[in-house]
Amino acid sequence: MVVIGGANVDIKVRSLAPVAYRTSNPGRSHTSPGGVARNVAENLARLGTPTHLIAAVGQDAAGERLLSETQAAGVRVDHVHRGPHPTGTYTAVLDADGDLVVAIADMAATDALSPEHLHTARELIGHAGLLVLDGNLSPRVLSYVLDIAAATGVQTLIDPVSVPKAALLAPLFATGRPVFAVTPNVAELGVLAGRGLDGDAAADDPELLAAVALLHERGVRHVWVRLGARGSLLSTLDEGRVPLEAPPAEVHDVTGAGDAMLGAFAHALLGGADPVDAARYGHAAAALTVATPATVRPDLTARLIEDALNAPLRRPT
Repeated sequence: MVVIGGANVDIKVRSLAPVAYRTSNPGRSHTSPGGVARNVAENLARLGTPTHLIAAVGQDAAGERLLSETQAAGVRVDHVHRGPHPTGTYTAVLDADGDLVVAIADMAATDALSPEHLHTARELIGHAGLLVLDGNLSPRVLSYVLDIAAATGVQTLIDPVSVPKAALLAPLFATGRPVFAVTPNVAELGVLAGRGLDGDAAADDPELLAAVALLHERGVRHVWVRLGARGSLLSTLDEGRVPLEAPPAEVHDVTGAGDAMLGAFAHALLGGADPVDAARYGHAAAALTVATPATVRPDLTARLIEDALNAPLRRPT
């Protein structure tokens, strides 16, 4: 597996009471390695998939720590670029229930990553079992990598990351450059398809389905729409749509849930699972992750996910 995208330091601040705006709130803070691509890569490595990370960090102490801890988790970091910009940060403010209130991302190091920095990794990318890209990459880098994947037949999974990033990503979808899967939430899906969608749209909403169909027309084989606590919708070109329920979970911290979901999905696909079963596997990994304060659950294993999938259904009290 080759994962390309953002790597940064996560700074998570959680309020001890319901958030009061425009004033100081008592809370607790925690710092850990982060970044969508980096988190996905760590989830993959913890599940036993040999994984290479391609990203950019600064020539600073934060970058050293990020690389050291990522490598210790089992991820290969040989192709991480050390640039002149400070290592990126992602600062998330969580309410007392662990839900995200607001986040600020300083991604200058990732923004500066260019195709020239990836030349030495061309062969690695072209021989990947699967390629995962996140929307933190610039359109130039995304286009460069998608061209390599199209020329070599490597299947590509893309996480748009956010609405602003999805807007930059949207023009890159074309039938000449097929994409195996894209994993947006409803708002990101709307931007990718050029349609305004209600963020609370259900899996059978006609506008949502029209947006999904448009991405299929543009060369995306699987569109996996994340619906938060309501689960997800997996739509496959010429094979129909499957709504999936989110498994019950005691939510401690939602940060990293989507990264665990994508990493486990990719791990299952690489192991030969069909996309629907792989999506269920991803949901189980996300539920296990939100139940802990960690962005990447440190005890995550394939056995843990399999046990969760086979456990009797039990709703949280």
